[in-house]
Amino acid sequence: VLGQPNIRLYCPLQEEHQRLLQAAVEQAEGLEHNLRSADAVLAERAAQLRDTQAQLARNKLLIEDLREENRRFAMALQAAELKQKSTEEKKQLLEEQASALKQLVGKITPASLSG
Repeated sequence: VLGQPNIRLYCPLQEEHQRLLQAAVEQAEGLEHNLRSADAVLAERAAQLRDTQAQLARNKLLIEDLREENRRFAMALQAAELKQKSTEEKKQLLEEQASALKQLVGKITPASLSG
């Protein structure tokens, strides 16, 4: 008679233990699924970051190329501006010489006509 109540107590405890164990297994499976999902998301983000880093490296090279080209254009522009200034100075000098020559011819012509 004493053995029977112990069996009854043992069965509900065993059932509770099984239920708790099953809940723990399900929770562990859920956590494992979440971990795999998070790992996949992290792998995707890492791939995106690598792609972005590669694009940034390409952009950096393009920017350096553009800066070098800009330096060459600036030097060419400076040379063109110096040439234009020199040409304008020569033009001014020629205009002054032409004006002086015109005045000289104007003075010589009436004198030669009167003489």
